[in-house]
Amino acid sequence: MVTIDLERVNVVAPYHFTPTSYSVLTFSVLTDYGVKYTMSFYENDLLPGIHAYEFVISNVNQRKSPRDIKLRQSIIALIQEFFRQREAVLIYLCETGDNRQRQRFRLFESWFRISGKGNFVSLSMDLVDLEGVPNYAAIITRMDNPNLSFITKQFTETVELLREKPE
Repeated sequence: MVTIDLERVNVVAPYHFTPTSYSVLTFSVLTDYGVKYTMSFYENDLLPGIHAYEFVISNVNQRKSPRDIKLRQSIIALIQEFFRQREAVLIYLCETGDNRQRQRFRLFESWFRISGKGNFVSLSMDLVDLEGVPNYAAIITRMDNPNLSFITKQFTETVELLREKPE
């Protein structure tokens, strides 16, 4: 199981994370704009044989937030702490409820590029579901993950399976 040391995160994050009662790996943060977010790492079994976590960001009070560099820096600090563990695998799926999943995905990818992508492998996919709704996902792990080739193979095979149209 992955662990997060919030003291280490809060030393470098501009916003202060606090643990929640929801889950051991769920944290809340309040921005300067009054927007409350929770950020969670949930175990995900999308990839067979891989212990991966899905990263979820939720705007709890549903307030509109401008581009907030302090929020970006805080999220990056949290994710970097997650990846202190060499075998950590992160799955990022973009929520589709408001048709803004493409913007969310592009924003997450740009944050990832800024945060020092050189030490990580990121694979991404886009899929259109049966209703025609585009879905975006990425998987990220460290370059020195001893299971890197297996993870890459499983992600590629899963994407191909999901892209097959049912008959």
